[in-house]
Amino acid sequence: MGGIDKGLALLGLQTMVAHVISRLTPQVGALIINANRNQGGYAAFGYPVWPDEQTDFAGPLAGLQAGLHHCTTPYLVTAPCDSPYLPLDLVQVLVQALQNADADLAVATTLDESTRAIQPQPVFMLVKSSLLTDLNDYLQGGGRKIETWYRRLNYSEALFSDADAFRNINTEEQLRQQYTGNDNA
Repeated sequence: MGGIDKGLALLGLQTMVAHVISRLTPQVGALIINANRNQGGYAAFGYPVWPDEQTDFAGPLAGLQAGLHHCTTPYLVTAPCDSPYLPLDLVQVLVQALQNADADLAVATTLDESTRAIQPQPVFMLVKSSLLTDLNDYLQGGGRKIETWYRRLNYSEALFSDADAFRNINTEEQLRQQYTGNDNA
C-alpha cells in the first residue's frame, strides 16, 4: 500500500476500517481495535485502541492476544481492517458453528470454486476469551502460525457461501479496482 496504513486508506468516501466497523458493530456488543501505528487515527472512531503486546512481530496472533487480553466478554470475534465486505451475519454464523460443535472457537471458511476445496479464513474467528492463557503459552513457545494454533484446540468451521465477502485489499491497485468497481483481479 505504499506505506499507507491499510485500515485508514480510503475506499470510496470512507476508510476501510470504517467499512469494517459499520458492518461489525450491529453484530457485537462492544468493539476494540488492535493497531500498532496511527493509534490516534483509529481512536478517532470512538473505540478503544490497543497495540500488540508482543515486542517481536507475531502476526495476526499478536492482535488476537491483545484483543483477548482486553476482552471483557466471554467471547471475542476478530475481523481484519482490510476486509471491508465482511458478512453481515458473520457473528451469527460463527456462534451457531461454535455452539453446534460445543467448540472453543469457530473459524470462517469458504469454498474455493475452482478446486472445490474448503478454504479457512482464520482471521475471521469467534474465540472463547478463556483461550488467552493457551495463546500466551503458544506465542511464548515461538508459535506464530494462526492455523497451527487453532487446529490444536477444540474448533469448528463455519462455511460461508460468499467467498467475496472475505476478500482483502492489500495493494493500492486492488483498492482502486474496488472503488471503481473494475475488479479484474
